[in-house]
Amino acid sequence: MDLDVTADRLGVPVEDVDRVHRLADDRPSAPLPLKADAPALLDRLAVRPDDAAEIMAGWPDPGSPLWTPELRWLLDRSTALVAADLGGHGWLPPGPALRRDRGPAWRHLYVYAYLALVAVARGYHREHGIADDVSWVTLADLGRNLAIDRRMRREGWPVMQSWLTLHARGGLFELGRLQHQRGGTAIDLHIPEAGPLTPAAVDASLDEARAFFPRHFPDEHYTAFACGSWLLDPQLREYLPDDSNIIRFQQRFELDPYEEPEGIDADVEVLRFAFRTLSTPLDQLPRGTVLQRAVVDHLAAGRHWRWRRGRLPI
Repeated sequence: MDLDVTADRLGVPVEDVDRVHRLADDRPSAPLPLKADAPALLDRLAVRPDDAAEIMAGWPDPGSPLWTPELRWLLDRSTALVAADLGGHGWLPPGPALRRDRGPAWRHLYVYAYLALVAVARGYHREHGIADDVSWVTLADLGRNLAIDRRMRREGWPVMQSWLTLHARGGLFELGRLQHQRGGTAIDLHIPEAGPLTPAAVDASLDEARAFFPRHFPDEHYTAFACGSWLLDPQLREYLPDDSNIIRFQQRFELDPYEEPEGIDADVEVLRFAFRTLSTPLDQLPRGTVLQRAVVDHLAAGRHWRWRRGRLPI
């Protein structure tokens, strides 16, 4: 294949196409589920009806005019790229960000890759004795992220498409209120949009993880939970009461010395999670909660939020 031509037709840098070509190499891909089985699978993955309708409308049927040879190549090779790292737990972009306004094939290409990888991930889960309920609730983060992306007017997907490769490779599991990411000597905690972050819910999730990882990954030895988030920024204490769920979550962690994180803009991440928008002017953002008012007032005063990392012993 001609990488320059493929990149030009996809409208992406040739370096991004070359990366997919190199990492996927000649590794095997994974087949899509049968189209007839897709609606039930999408429902199992908590995909909302409006998103499911778009996905079905853009399905990569043989001969579909929506799917150019370049798109079909990228779907096959990005699926192979992710499958080749089964069991991995690092950040893994599946391919370049595409112009999602060009139709459902462009908008949902990495969703189709994820659907092809569900069976791969489920097989990996079974090999490690992971219960079906944990497996499915973990993989159903797809539907949650598609719904959030729709609320964000399609601004959120470039980050989400990489995030979801953790689920597809068995690198992350949702255990109660928190998501737990494998790797190193610490389990990284993530906080999905799934209800109040109450101390009781956090305690239950941490307790579940303390039993889950030794049981299913006995060769991995963790000494701590870790979290990197703007939610750990001590500046929030200027605005939130001591008994708020966020402050009580902060208090669990011993913070690392502050270092400017590479590739993370905390102000952007606060807007992403507190408002689900990246482009709304400050003076037009809602102020319905104490947290929203805190975020807006802090930024309007010319101040900035910080991304902090902390740890707590297992």
